[in-house]
Amino acid sequence: MAEDDIPTYTIIQADGLYPDDNLERTLFAPRPGQKYKLNYVQTNLYTSMATEMKPWSDIPEDLRNQVDGIEVLKMPFTAEDVALFPQLKVIVRMGVGYDKLDRVALAKRNVTVCNVPDYGTEEIADHAIALTLSMRRGILIHNERQRATPPAPWVIIPTPLVARLRDSTFGILGLGRIGTAAALRAKALGFKVLFYDPYLPNGADKSLGVERTKDIKELFRRSNVLSLHTPCTRETRGMVDYDLLSLLPPGAVLVNTSRGEVLQLDGVEKCLKEGSLAGAGLDVLPEEPINEDKVHPLIQAYRRKEDWLEAFYSPESFIDIRQKSAETMRDVLIDGLKSNVITPDME
Repeated sequence: MAEDDIPTYTIIQADGLYPDDNLERTLFAPRPGQKYKLNYVQTNLYTSMATEMKPWSDIPEDLRNQVDGIEVLKMPFTAEDVALFPQLKVIVRMGVGYDKLDRVALAKRNVTVCNVPDYGTEEIADHAIALTLSMRRGILIHNERQRATPPAPWVIIPTPLVARLRDSTFGILGLGRIGTAAALRAKALGFKVLFYDPYLPNGADKSLGVERTKDIKELFRRSNVLSLHTPCTRETRGMVDYDLLSLLPPGAVLVNTSRGEVLQLDGVEKCLKEGSLAGAGLDVLPEEPINEDKVHPLIQAYRRKEDWLEAFYSPESFIDIRQKSAETMRDVLIDGLKSNVITPDME
């Protein structure tokens, strides 16, 4: 093959997350029998320490005109952004959710959209359980009381947050990879596990030794702990509202490590004030980062440590997301495979 005929793949990691690109260059390197050149660039639009993202148009036009593949973690990608990349062929969302990518606009340009569905399964499930234990064992309350001035006396703190785990019901909304991992962890702690997921085939409950309900209201009525593990889709956006939350048994706790847009904070705030919800562990919010010009009242109360509110990441997972994203990009852009492809009609 003549030098001029050797293709060049230009791939960018949009956010700018890593101190080096050694892992990606290793994964993108030609395999036996392959000849191509690689141009891999971190464009640093939304680095780990940044509070605001730069626009896609900040990438120099000569680079944008060459880009074949984009890896992106935190940034949205709109129809206007698609127009900035005339040669774009593949975009990989470095995580499970893909609702911030305009899949319709990308499909019109014949751009293949992929995600990384198996990223962070262990860490997110661990975090859901950690939030549960932090509330149910009173860890957060005792921590705050002992740091007060003066420290609280060494006595039992009466609170509906603290409850025995064994034989209480751990409810899971969405039994995908992460929901399944959370279910197994909850079972090991002695919880009865109940889940609702209308998209799972029959028998999923039997294989895991957990109980299934086909009524979402029953899930909420019976769950002493409710853990959200559903993706954000047209169907689930804002689905968990006051009407559902108010069905939880008195003293229940809520954990959300899925997507912030699934949960309505107004409903959480109202249930906490009414006392029907004993606590909430929120790892995600509907708007991230928080818009400081319109901070939700619940978050304001949390920051002020108001009395009525007294109450996922690991180094390995960071390597995981780099490796799995690069492998997906390579599979689709370079090797012509169909790994983790997301079509516009998919929820």
